[in-house]
Amino acid sequence: MKKLLALLAALWLCCAPCLGEETDGIGDIIEENAVSAREEFIHRIIETGHSLFTAAKGRLQRAHYAGDIYICKNFTVHVFRENCGHFRMAEFPTVPLCIPSNLPAADCKPYYYGYCWMDVPPEEGNPFYIAAQFLYDPELSHEKNLSLAKEFMKQVRRGDFFQMTADYYYGIGAHSAIMIADYDEETDTVHWMDSNMAGEKRSGIRYAKVQYDVERSISWWADAFCKWGRGATLYRLRDDIVFFGEE
Repeated sequence: MKKLLALLAALWLCCAPCLGEETDGIGDIIEENAVSAREEFIHRIIETGHSLFTAAKGRLQRAHYAGDIYICKNFTVHVFRENCGHFRMAEFPTVPLCIPSNLPAADCKPYYYGYCWMDVPPEEGNPFYIAAQFLYDPELSHEKNLSLAKEFMKQVRRGDFFQMTADYYYGIGAHSAIMIADYDEETDTVHWMDSNMAGEKRSGIRYAKVQYDVERSISWWADAFCKWGRGATLYRLRDDIVFFGEE
């Protein structure tokens, strides 16, 4: 059934411009499927992160070598790749999904490395788009920048991939995380999961703490990246995610 709905989604997107109002019924079916597939994708990503957190049992995990999945960006890439094979974009149903690497440092100037990803087009498999972005503006006061940074954090939604370059309590540099809930207006907080925000070195080898359902105020986050040369980006899955290869 899911294969059929994915196929219908692709056909609908191709044919909708010439079918007019007669496509309304099938459009409703595709929209319902797209939403359910997208939410299922997000659910599986978060569950995979939770399973890694549970398996760690509070013990630090190696996050030193290029292939270690507990390095912050590697962690987010790993939980995405563990699940992306079961999904596609309806607009590009034959293209496997991918997650972009961070933009190289040379291309981030005049900002520091780590505030954004490479600009991979959706036709090459990137199912994310920029939902919001903050870059420190030296022409504005710090107070104004901080206000904008907080407004940026209010855009957080469940399933958003978060990327920043920061200078804060845990260190200086790039960090990646995945938001596991919408911004909570009542508490003014966000909830996330990540790896290697906190950790330590042992005999020159870095070890990371895996975190799940951590809650902090948006002021805490904003203060981390609201500095000259710093910034952050929220990446969100497209709405046209459909199932692939599942009955």
